[in-house]
Amino acid sequence: MEELERLSAADMKAAEKHPVIVIMDDVRSMHNVGSTFRTGDAFAIEALYLCGYTPTPPHRDIHKTALGATETVSWKHFETTMDAVNHAKALGCKIFAVEQAHNSTMLNTLQWSNERVALVFGNEVSGVNEEVMAMADACIEIPQFGSKHSLNISVSMGVVLWEMVRTKHIAQP
Repeated sequence: MEELERLSAADMKAAEKHPVIVIMDDVRSMHNVGSTFRTGDAFAIEALYLCGYTPTPPHRDIHKTALGATETVSWKHFETTMDAVNHAKALGCKIFAVEQAHNSTMLNTLQWSNERVALVFGNEVSGVNEEVMAMADACIEIPQFGSKHSLNISVSMGVVLWEMVRTKHIAQP
């Protein structure tokens, strides 16, 4: 790894993070959870909150896609997504649901600065639950042009985090 100049797991745990918490709302797939850990590591997020029946480490199917990121990304489990949202709000986060909804803000037009945020990604079939949608400060939608109009959760997470970093809405660690 030295030739790639990558941080060790211990150095990554101690490294400065982007002020982003990702909340997973009843995600059912262990592969999605593992991929989310990897994406969270790639973008140096503050934490990952796994909610409801979202699978948690340790599990071989999560580790298979996480490739060690369960050791570098801080995470917590919450009984409900509302518990996680309330916890993030208490930490001073603005809550952004990532969902296709009426009156959503397209990701490419979203305006925010280096404020602390929590991004809520929903269940693979039903999306972000309505109670959370009602509590969100905003709803972010990723512009899409194909016939399916949906992306895998880890892909959506990568797109949103990349746009935040790319446009320097979040300071580089």
